[in-house]
Amino acid sequence: MKTTPFTEKHIALGAKMHEFAGYNMPIEYSGIIDEHLTVCQDVGVFDVSHMGEFWVKGPNALAFLQKITSNDVFALAPGKVQYTCFPNDKGGIVDDLLVYQYEPEKYLLVVNAANIRKDWDWCVAHNTEGAELENASDRMAQLAVQGPKAILALQKLTDIDLASIPYYTFKVLEFAGEKNVIVSNTGYTGAGGFELYFYPDAADKIWDAVFEAGEEYGIKPVGLGCRDTLRLEMGFCLYGNDLDDTTSPIEAGLGWITKFVEGKNFINRPMLEKQKAEGVLRKLVGFEMIDRGIPRKDYDLVNAEGEKIGVVTSGTMSPTRKIGIGLGYVKPEYSKSGTEIYIDLRGRKLKAMVVKPPFRK
Repeated sequence: MKTTPFTEKHIALGAKMHEFAGYNMPIEYSGIIDEHLTVCQDVGVFDVSHMGEFWVKGPNALAFLQKITSNDVFALAPGKVQYTCFPNDKGGIVDDLLVYQYEPEKYLLVVNAANIRKDWDWCVAHNTEGAELENASDRMAQLAVQGPKAILALQKLTDIDLASIPYYTFKVLEFAGEKNVIVSNTGYTGAGGFELYFYPDAADKIWDAVFEAGEEYGIKPVGLGCRDTLRLEMGFCLYGNDLDDTTSPIEAGLGWITKFVEGKNFINRPMLEKQKAEGVLRKLVGFEMIDRGIPRKDYDLVNAEGEKIGVVTSGTMSPTRKIGIGLGYVKPEYSKSGTEIYIDLRGRKLKAMVVKPPFRK
């Protein structure tokens, strides 16, 4: 398995380790519920160095990104971040990702760890514009410092006012004595906080500085287990569950990142434009359990008569709500909030209700 610059720290701290996207990653330390609540109430630190990072540079960078991504990259400005996806040529999604605009001709793409090779090959194969592409995934480390007290801890480590970095923006600054650290007001938890990108040789110094700064705020290392429960409580999609090569952004409720603006002829635009105009055969919805039970990926969703109407793509017991919650695709007539649906749990019908995420207010 691959390692991150923090793997030995995780092992020394007693983390439960497991393979994820080819990396030896911490799944949990003190327990998923405890770590989940730590992030919601205080501050937790995720090692997300397994994520992929691609640079896109040069005078043709914008034209390339306008073609290969669904969102309107032209709307970005230096210091701004955008959530988007790579549409494939069959109506599905290659991956969802973030686009950072460094300069007018310099962008950073942050892609999912499990899709690094697939995404890189996709970008290279479709780079007919001649943009300069660089796969920097092995030369960048990343920590996600998340929670309402993250800003208090991290402010000790830089002279730049972190409150001056609004949501979905970033700055490149000196942090913990290290220059050229990207501090980004983004995250996958809905609890606030920042993501830090830096060179791997600064990893130990930055890890130690962050934990020393956060000690008075109850900082803890946290694993990928609670990252999943946190994102699900917010209704954030996970590639491989709620999104894949067969799910379109229109079906997934990502029409807001699919921009049919003039001059943006992105991959498979005509098919997605047709879906938006004519409707789709299934929609991704959130639901919460009325009956006691925990929905799991691939459980069937059925109606009151027991007829299959869809499938669960993500599900868990909400650590903050103490009820079962999930995401799943259903026929459009069952997608309205307040609609009662059922989870088929090994032949037992458990009642649930369609709701609009987030589940955690």
